[in-house]
Formats: sequence, structure tokens, C-alpha cells
Amino acid sequence: MTPAPLTAALAARLTVPSGPLFFPVTAYGPDGSLDLDVFRAHVRQGVEAGAAAVFACCGTGEFHALTPEEFQDCVRAAVEETAGRVPVVAGAGYGTALAVRYARLAEEAGADGLLAMPPYLVVAGQEGLLRHYRELAAATALPVIVYQRDNAVFTPETVVGLARTEGIIGLKDGLGDLDLMQRIVSAVRSGHSGDFLYFNGLPTAELTQLAYRGIGVTLYSSAVFCFAPEIALAFHKALGTGDDVTANRLLDGFYRPFVELRAQGRGYAVSLVKAGVRHGGLDVGEVRPPLHEPTEEHVKQLVRLVERGHALLEAASESVAAIVVGSESESEFEESV
Repeated sequence: MTPAPLTAALAARLTVPSGPLFFPVTAYGPDGSLDLDVFRAHVRQGVEAGAAAVFACCGTGEFHALTPEEFQDCVRAAVEETAGRVPVVAGAGYGTALAVRYARLAEEAGADGLLAMPPYLVVAGQEGLLRHYRELAAATALPVIVYQRDNAVFTPETVVGLARTEGIIGLKDGLGDLDLMQRIVSAVRSGHSGDFLYFNGLPTAELTQLAYRGIGVTLYSSAVFCFAPEIALAFHKALGTGDDVTANRLLDGFYRPFVELRAQGRGYAVSLVKAGVRHGGLDVGEVRPPLHEPTEEHVKQLVRLVERGHALLEAASESVAAIVVGSESESEFEESV
């Protein structure tokens, strides 16, 4: 089967990303209403910092809390701000009828693709899940990435079926079962002749990305990029160049402590990230209920962690500089001899 032009184009742009995949938060004003100006600034700053793609109105962007009108306004704003420099992928979810509606709203707004969230509430069988995502993929010309997590967990055989479905280009894993993921990758490799993308979609995916890389999953989402882009970029570069020393330094000194802090409150995968963005100087507002804000003490711990992450980057830079100076000194000595 020859992939449609949109499908092939998005897959090609995501295959070897130039930077982290950016999942912006959605900005609200003091009264809780959508603040598109601040959202635009957030998207713009992320693209200028080096994001390879913008995933708008997804989990970190509180898809669950947005009305259809707000959703479309945000997606359109993201498309306008990126101006084609990087692709924009929009969330789509709930039951099949609503997921199709959101998909069409995203298509009208100019999105380049969809991230298909799990269906609302129900725990469906594999046959029903496959039908749901196939109907969603057929509803628009937009390529679809299916998000595995919560009540949407697939057998390897079902993922082969997804991969064979026109318009579905990849699977984002938010479950964290590496045994299952290895079997999925193997089954798709054996039962599907085309390319298929895999994403590590766990909260703070950097913590597990070395393990995912071992089974061939090289793409991952980065919520940290929202509030500490320099740290996220350094980690992404370290993975891309095989610099496991730097990757492990950041894992030990920043990412592991951040994940442990994130685990201190429900919904912190979103609200703690938003707090980090606000600390960075962009007032994106608070989360909408049913999520809640992190405690003051937890925000202070986050600030200290970001400072530690930047200190680790500075120390690494100074170490490299010292090595370079040492090498130059050795060369001068050899020339003098």
C-alpha cells in the first residue's frame, strides 16, 4: 500500500527529529479562560528553542479540560505560530463519534497529524479498539499516532492490525511494559512490510529512554522541554550522539529526582510542569479541575531541581573546556619539543 502524501510527510519529519518533541501546556488567564496570546508565546518559545514537533492539546495540554471550540482555537494558534517550521500534531479522544469530531476540527485548523487518546471510560476488547482507531483514521486525511495507556492496551496482533491500517503511522507507549513493547516491535516487523513509528510516551520519558532505545524505540515525548528546554535539549543530544555519560549524569542528578517529586501528587505530570513554566517567567495559569496545583513546598523543590540541572550542564561544559585546553597544551608542548 502506498502511503498518502500527508502520512508519508509526517512520518518522514518525525523519524529522525532534530530536537525534542514538544508537548506545550495550555495557557489560562486569571479567570480560568483560555489565554491564546500566552499559549502562542509558549509555542513560539518552544519552536525557537529547538523543538522538532509540537503536540498541541494532548495530555500535558489538558485535552480533557478543553471544549471543542477551545481545542480548535489552540490547534489553529499552534499551526500559525509554527508556520510550517515543524509539524503540529493534535490530540483526539473520547468515544468514536467525539474523537472523529475532534479530528475534523484539528484538520480544519491545519494540523499535520493526530495523537489518538484512549477511548473514554470503557475497557474495550481488542476487536472494538481496532475498529475505533480504524474509524478515526478513516475520518480525515491526517495521519494518526495511537496512544497506548490506561484502558487502551494492545496485543501485538492488534498493533499489527493498526500498522496495516491506512493512515495510522505509529504507536506511542504510555504503559511502560518493555516485554510487551518488545513483542509488539517484533510482531510488526514480521507482519507489516511498511515503516511504523514508536514513541516512548511515559511521563518524563527521559527516565526510561535508555531502556526503550535498547528495543529500538528512539522517539520520546518531553514534558521537561516545556520548562527546562536546555536540560531537555542536552539530554536529547546526548542520546543522539551516544554520550551515555552525559545522559546518565542528567538522569541521576535531575530526571530521577524530578520523577520522584512528580510522584508526590496525582496529576503532577501536568500541574508540576505548568508550575515550572510559570517559574520560567511565562504565566500560563493554573490547571483546570479536576487537576490541582502542586504544594508550595513541591514547587520550591522543583525550582531547586531545575537549578541543579543547569549546574550539571555548566559543570559538563567546563569539563569539556578543560579537556580542550589540555589537549591544546599537549599539542603546543609536542610542537616545541
